[in-house]
Amino acid sequence: MQTGKIISIRGSVVDIGFEDYLPSINTLLHTGKDKNISIEVLAQLDANRVRGIALNPTQGLTRGMLVETEGKQLAVPIGKNIMGRMFDVFGNVIDHQGKLSDVKWKNIHQPPPSLAERSTKSEVFLTGIKVIDVLVPLERGGKTGLFGGAGVGKTVLLTEMIHNMVGHNKGVSMFCGIGERCREGHELYQDMQTAGVLENMVMLFGQMNEPPGARFRVGHAALTMAEYFRDEEHRDVLLLIDNIFRFIQAGMEVSGLMGQMPSRLGYQPTLGTELSQLEERIANTKSGAITSIQAVYVPADDLTDPAAVHTFSHLSASIVLSRKKASEGMYPAIDLLESNSKMATPGIIGKRHYELAQAIRKTLAHYEELKDIIAMLGLEQLSNEDHKIVNRARRLERFLTQPFFTTTKFSGIEGKEVSLEEALDGCERILADEFKDIPESAFYMIGRVEEALMKGKKEKSQEATTEEK
Repeated sequence: MQTGKIISIRGSVVDIGFEDYLPSINTLLHTGKDKNISIEVLAQLDANRVRGIALNPTQGLTRGMLVETEGKQLAVPIGKNIMGRMFDVFGNVIDHQGKLSDVKWKNIHQPPPSLAERSTKSEVFLTGIKVIDVLVPLERGGKTGLFGGAGVGKTVLLTEMIHNMVGHNKGVSMFCGIGERCREGHELYQDMQTAGVLENMVMLFGQMNEPPGARFRVGHAALTMAEYFRDEEHRDVLLLIDNIFRFIQAGMEVSGLMGQMPSRLGYQPTLGTELSQLEERIANTKSGAITSIQAVYVPADDLTDPAAVHTFSHLSASIVLSRKKASEGMYPAIDLLESNSKMATPGIIGKRHYELAQAIRKTLAHYEELKDIIAMLGLEQLSNEDHKIVNRARRLERFLTQPFFTTTKFSGIEGKEVSLEEALDGCERILADEFKDIPESAFYMIGRVEEALMKGKKEKSQEATTEEK
């Protein structure tokens, strides 16, 4: 145990002096009356002084107060027993479900896997959600950005992915809340418990009211836990991060407190490095994969903002949620033309899937152009070919909606998981006008396309009965 003394305190920034020992960068120091305040070393000022950022509020600290360190870094628990639990940045359980037992502790500062360890094969990560698997295929071991405002279905989409991941891929799901409101954390915990997926999940939160130092390290702590499941248990991990912008924001606050000269728009000069240190650890290796879905807040809807630009460079797919779609009841409310994926190439998903996805996009784009004409002049003024395109597009839009397992108790419709082959088959048959005589309402909220035939027959028989009466 090495000891030093506090020299100065400026908000969360604390300078500490040591006589014959100098802690290295990222060493954890403990101070306060009960040694309950943790400080992480971020800079060595000279041979005897270090500057650190407090991970707890600094109320009660005074100059001359004793500081202790064992020379260790911030660590989190790893092991089978962390499943189904909720943690803070220090690895303490915060779900009131009793203490942890039989766990090891591991430093949160780990290097990303080297190129030699990574898998060079591009694989698609199947979610069981038609619209994502067909039009925005996700990469196994890749990073996906989820863009959307409040109330358009981000959490429902994430919960469904967790349900499908846990149920069929025997994988692990991790939720990392960076700068989350306590209300959001509490609601998510209750939702996961109700959906029955909590026992295969690990949740880690750095709340909005916590100091920037703690919020800045939550992402690294979550990745350390995820790496344990990937590297030691050889399981696939689905890592959900909400919100990656708040990680950048916490880094900006830390940088400002440390007295660094700000870069463009007030961001820290080390923005690119800090984001890369986090993102590069999310990878597909020979032992398993960490697939990440990250909610991305775009400041003032400006996609040229440095935070958005640096985040985009790491993503392999972008899912854009649309409020207009949500208002029409088209769930999942994904904007099919705005969303895109780098995996959607013939070399990765195959020629048939690629050509089908392009045909779907082309049909939907054409329908979007025709909407103005329909609104002004009506459907009657369209040519026969345009009529066919509108019918196909409307059936495709409804076929790409899907009832979710996690919303069964609200909607009363049983959830459906659809394989990629079934989804592609359905889209292909709709584009070939095979179902032109079936009402478009029959395609809404179904799984496989065969269900539309049954639904259509049922609707026709009901209409016939009504007419007879």
